[in-house]
Amino acid sequence: MSKELTLAEVIELLNNVEVESLEGVTFEGDIEIEIDESVMNFREEANKLIESRFTVGTVKEWTTAIEEVTIGATPANGGTRGHAVTIGGEKALPYYFDSEMKNPTCVVAIDVFDMPIQLAKSVRTSYEDVMESPSDWAKKAVSEYHADMIALHLISTDPKRKDASASEASKTVEDVLQAVDVPIIISGSGTHKKDPEVLEKAAEVSEGERCLIASANPDNDYERVARAANKYGHVLLSWTQLEINAQKELNRKLIKHCGVSRDRIVMDPTTAALGYGLDYAYSNVERIRLAGLTGDNELNFPVLSATTNAWNAREAWMSSSPLKEDGNWGERDHRGLIWEASTGFALALAGCELFMMMHPGSAQLLKKITRMLGGSINEEKTDLSNWITKLII
Repeated sequence: MSKELTLAEVIELLNNVEVESLEGVTFEGDIEIEIDESVMNFREEANKLIESRFTVGTVKEWTTAIEEVTIGATPANGGTRGHAVTIGGEKALPYYFDSEMKNPTCVVAIDVFDMPIQLAKSVRTSYEDVMESPSDWAKKAVSEYHADMIALHLISTDPKRKDASASEASKTVEDVLQAVDVPIIISGSGTHKKDPEVLEKAAEVSEGERCLIASANPDNDYERVARAANKYGHVLLSWTQLEINAQKELNRKLIKHCGVSRDRIVMDPTTAALGYGLDYAYSNVERIRLAGLTGDNELNFPVLSATTNAWNAREAWMSSSPLKEDGNWGERDHRGLIWEASTGFALALAGCELFMMMHPGSAQLLKKITRMLGGSINEEKTDLSNWITKLII
């Protein structure tokens, strides 16, 4: 058996023998390093981190603020509303680090109709007990679903429905104004020939309440609607169809020819639903907002989204796909809610501040998301360990 020698013993052995060189000799062995335990436990103090401040560059081209528009008049301002809503005032796209958002970036007006109307089942269950009474419908939207505003649609005036008179419609406006104290949007039936008359009478009976009159558009007598809004102290909705140049032209006419003041104009460039042209609506709103921020004073106004249009998409309300090759669309009640909220959220990112919505759950979800992004409420901590089966809504 060979004897194991340490390196020190080998060196000592060689020193005792006069050896000039070694040939054909191989040394094999292991090297063992012994380190004192106190050295092992020693930790060098960490160096101090270099102090640095995180900054985000600003967009120098954004030189123009969006006009601030107030909807609703409190008793101090000659009205009877419990509160007013101010939108606009931004100096950047929504939720940018350098954006000033002194006013709410998401104000929700829940839709109320002056007669029963066909609604998706998941929406109808929230309102079926009040659909015969617009004032009760409005009360429920405010008291139970926390609507910031009410969007009253006078669809009974449509000649193809009840063909109600302007006077009959104005009585409904009065009833709703007495039932709730939130700001009101007053909309016609979409009948270009009749709407100016209906909106004129509605503006008269709501004088001083600073309602949003919807709408002046290129296809109706917008001058008559604008005169009524001016005469009775209201805000005017400028509505066009997904065309930025048409929006510019209409705004210009309202200001220069009709004398509408800049603090009384809100734009509706048209909302196309998710799956039905949302990309066009998003691009159009974003172009309008960027133009306004960079100095186009014919486009720097707040923007409204008729997010209710999301329910026109069959995917929002049908129980399943009519196509056999399609997969399961998921639970209808949740699908429609998310469809409307997703449509609104996309347009909120583009620059919309005011949203007309139907499903109370969609409205609350959109408000929660946008207020979390805006910093007005904190994000709730969520245990995502079971994220596969977690029900988010």
